[in-house]
Amino acid sequence: MRVQQQLAASIAKRPLGGYAAEGPVASEPVAWAAVALHRAGHAGPADSACRWLAESQSADGSVGVTRSEPAPAWPTALAIYAWTTVAPGRFADPIARALDWGLSVQGETMPRRDNIGHDPSLLGWSWAAATHAWLEPTSFFVRALDAAGHANHPRAQQGRRLLVDRLLPEGGANYGNTMVLGQTLLPHVQPSGIVMWALPTHDAADPRVGKTLDWLEASLAPDLATASLAFASLGLAAHGRGAAKSRPLLLTAAQSLLANNGSLYRRALVLAALNSTPGEG
Repeated sequence: MRVQQQLAASIAKRPLGGYAAEGPVASEPVAWAAVALHRAGHAGPADSACRWLAESQSADGSVGVTRSEPAPAWPTALAIYAWTTVAPGRFADPIARALDWGLSVQGETMPRRDNIGHDPSLLGWSWAAATHAWLEPTSFFVRALDAAGHANHPRAQQGRRLLVDRLLPEGGANYGNTMVLGQTLLPHVQPSGIVMWALPTHDAADPRVGKTLDWLEASLAPDLATASLAFASLGLAAHGRGAAKSRPLLLTAAQSLLANNGSLYRRALVLAALNSTPGEG
């Protein structure tokens, strides 16, 4: 059996898990497992993962980090993405309630200032209530709205503006800012990959998008952390780039995860990335 199939089979055996091999079941890893299993042809386990997410949904429509931690609820976006990917008709009610919740919350905004590199007046999503919007949660909600057929919703449009606004001038993204005390921040692989994954068909004309893709492709290397490698690969694949370089690295990461009982989070991300990068292995 090929490595990609072995990885899918290992997740299908136990589609519920967390950020650590023996850690508590968490919504984000389960959502990524549902998406990865569905695209690998494991319909039953993908459905089981989606049902776990639906059973974890709070009365207000949100989905917390774990069942014992209903807040913060940024994983709601990834639950929407999983449900719309696997079975949008069967999960129509959870999707509708989650969208209502997602569109009712927003990150804190403030007027634009000369000493802040990015535009803090743009609406996005935050990690936790009553805090400023950040790149990753905004990326997750933008992609979720797109997957649910609401790419032209005003919140999705402004979310995409925020994502492009926070790209660094020479490419890549930091976690939320572009400049502090007059210094341009350094790019990081994981947030850069997540933003590119969220912008597959929109705003590609901005020169910072092309520079970010160039930087991400140049950053692919054997010593990248597993999640960073997976998100970089997903971001590049969303723009039809990087497969020849990322796929061998992903296959090596998959072999290591299989040999060392890697967490569901890392196995699901790597499988999702392998599903997006055509090739052998």
